[in-house]
Amino acid sequence: MKEDIYILAIETSCDDTSVAILKNKKVLSNIVSSQKIHKIFGGVVPEIASREHDRLIVPVLNEAIKESKIKLNDIDAIAYTRGPGLLGSLLVGTSFAKSLAFSLNIPLLEINHMQAHILSIYIDDNPEKPKFPFIALTVSGGHTQLVVVNSPFDFTEIGTTLDDAAGEAFDKSGKIMNLDYPAGPKIDKLALKGDINKFNFPKPEVKGLNFSFSGLKTNFKNFINNQPHDFVKNNINDLCASLQSTIVEILIDKLLKARDQYQINEFVICGGVSANSYLRKELKGLMEGESIKTYVPKINYSTDNAAMIGINGYFKFIESKFGELSDYSISKYPMQ
Repeated sequence: MKEDIYILAIETSCDDTSVAILKNKKVLSNIVSSQKIHKIFGGVVPEIASREHDRLIVPVLNEAIKESKIKLNDIDAIAYTRGPGLLGSLLVGTSFAKSLAFSLNIPLLEINHMQAHILSIYIDDNPEKPKFPFIALTVSGGHTQLVVVNSPFDFTEIGTTLDDAAGEAFDKSGKIMNLDYPAGPKIDKLALKGDINKFNFPKPEVKGLNFSFSGLKTNFKNFINNQPHDFVKNNINDLCASLQSTIVEILIDKLLKARDQYQINEFVICGGVSANSYLRKELKGLMEGESIKTYVPKINYSTDNAAMIGINGYFKFIESKFGELSDYSISKYPMQ
């Protein structure tokens, strides 16, 4: 096998069109074009998302090639998100990746979006990397999962959300407070000036290592609806701080239970919600008070991006785990 492997990676699972180029585990370029059009609808519209991917993918590819300073013919394989995600968005990325691989006569690498979030911690410019096995907590707008990771190819889900994901709880609660979509980053910023103890929101009692956020969202909505007209405006910082604290406490509680059950002290926290500043602060506290070692990817690798697809593709390439041009079954792509 050649010394340097160049992977071109494509991510189109939701509303971010991204192309990255990696040289082994080093990111040469990682271009992300976010679809701002969804803000006016208060959430992602699947049909619009797929049309935007179709419009953006070629210019994003061109920018990634330009920034990487390599030629398209230098690429050794194409990695792409096969699932999970929005069907139409995945189809755009899948069709583009297969066409490009066919035209260049190079292998395809099919990537699970959630595995990619987890393995993003192994990108070269992350300062610290865990040893196997570790437990991953993936938290995003569409997913909240606990996964035991024994190797880059051995993932076992041990807990998942029974309804809404953590990021969805942020976004839907933000919509109730008339915050623009996506609300998570705005809640994080407003919470910095708020009191986490001002309001008390219930944490659901869910057995085992599964999560639930729909009850919290409903309780928050009912609480707001029973307040005077200007209540949200006058208490926005405290509302955000109290809500955010509750969501993070739910995540931390399950993380501690997973540590006790599996006797693993190393955790990777990944996905879009891992960029939350309060969550990162609480994770540092775990390292000091609970002797838990936590690893969080750099913020630019936390939200959806193609670099995380590329690092997963690199691991698959060196083991010759290639995909098939004729396989388009993308709607259900399992963790295994």
